[in-house]
Amino acid sequence: MTMRTDVSHFLCSIEDGIATVALDRPDRKNPLTFESYAELRDWFRDLAYADDVKAVVFASNGGNFSSGGDVHDIIGPLTRMSMKELLAFTRMTGDLVKAIVNCGKPVIAAIDGVCVGAGAIIAMASDLRIATPEAKTAFLFTRVGLAGCDMGACAILPRIIGQGRAAELLYTGRSMSAEEGLAWGFYNKVVPAEALAGEAQALAARLAAGPNFGHMMTKTMLAQEWSMSIEQAIEAEAQAQAICMQTGDFKRAYEAFVAKEKPVFEGD
Repeated sequence: MTMRTDVSHFLCSIEDGIATVALDRPDRKNPLTFESYAELRDWFRDLAYADDVKAVVFASNGGNFSSGGDVHDIIGPLTRMSMKELLAFTRMTGDLVKAIVNCGKPVIAAIDGVCVGAGAIIAMASDLRIATPEAKTAFLFTRVGLAGCDMGACAILPRIIGQGRAAELLYTGRSMSAEEGLAWGFYNKVVPAEALAGEAQALAARLAAGPNFGHMMTKTMLAQEWSMSIEQAIEAEAQAQAICMQTGDFKRAYEAFVAKEKPVFEGD
């Protein structure tokens, strides 16, 4: 399956096995709408079956990553919905996180400026995060009278930065600075704004070079082993690695090592 780029509610391009996506309302600091939520969810779901994409960069646009759910397009209408309609919405937003986690491809968030609410969740759900010194990430759900437990935040964020730090951010809704995010392990790297896109693309290119089946299996295990005992995890990894040992890329790596060459992975 070839991944589509003809999307309507966000930006999307694919080049050299790297898909670059970004929200496209820079004048409003890239808020999410009902339509962009749903289209992103469907796009990431389809990504699991695409052979032409090896890695994804979720980019910033116009100096900001995302301002989260649009106040006028989402928050206002939510106040007038029935319980059934509200649950359909919250399940849909959670499905976006599930789709990112289960897409089978490494996802890199390139974060500049505002990264709050659902935007912070998208960054959290990504595999790797690169930020600029101007990045301000906030899980500000309590600021609008809601709980901090949105879209998997209470499960995923503590695993990245620790329970106490996650609790502080989720209770207070305050911004995490780039310096804090780097020290706490939320960001893998902080770079100047002018270098952000290049750094994200370079990392994506390194991952896109493969071994792609191995990366898919790594992402799968990282997600599935959260709920496993150590014994279960070791057995699951034994099975996963045995499968990877049957790939052509494993044989190519061995042959390249013997020949004292750098392996060229082909994804099978």
